[in-house]
Amino acid sequence: MSARSPLMGLAATLVGGVGIVAVTGAGLHLSSPDPKPLDAAVRGTVQTAAGLVPHAFVTLNTYPDSMAGEHGKSGGAHPGWVSYGPSPNLRVPPHAMVTITINQYDAGESLRNPWFAKVRGTVDGTMTVDGQTQTQTNPDAVGHTFTVHAAPTNQDPLFVNVPLPAVADDAPIAPGSDYPKPISVTFSFLTKGPGTYVWNCEFPCGDGYYAKFGGPMSTRGYMSGTFTVA
Repeated sequence: MSARSPLMGLAATLVGGVGIVAVTGAGLHLSSPDPKPLDAAVRGTVQTAAGLVPHAFVTLNTYPDSMAGEHGKSGGAHPGWVSYGPSPNLRVPPHAMVTITINQYDAGESLRNPWFAKVRGTVDGTMTVDGQTQTQTNPDAVGHTFTVHAAPTNQDPLFVNVPLPAVADDAPIAPGSDYPKPISVTFSFLTKGPGTYVWNCEFPCGDGYYAKFGGPMSTRGYMSGTFTVA
């Protein structure tokens, strides 16, 4: 992930739509050196509409701070910033089904744009939330989103948007953890040819003058990253 300007992020969230989002993420996401990527684990094959393809798996977490994941136990330079982990940069195989599970530990509130409350680009347009199939979530109770989009190039198109429900304020603390019991969100989608894409959170969970798109929302390694099909 590379830094995204707060103003560009604001434009994406207020306007919405695949085209605007793609332009938003492309300019700055790819401008900084990438940390070591998290490689998807390929476990066999799966039959899909595109035929028999490799089945790759990735597990991520969303945290209410930066005390876990790639920033280490000290939290790094910004221990209070919300973050994804264990890495902001993902690498998955081409022409494969990718299944991502996100353990969502953070609270939330309302999206600026309810468009991002709907699941988009996944197999059957669904996700599972704690084992229950859903096509969207309450736009007034979103913790984060996981939104993958293509840069405006000639590579194969890819757009995935998955809203992560917010953890309730009174949720119990998970045993052996400083965080509440997470909400588990799982979704699958198909990749095509090789390409370099970006992902980001479209819930304004940062700070600053641009409607909370500053801080972690505009800094590499927190609320956005790269998504490489290679």
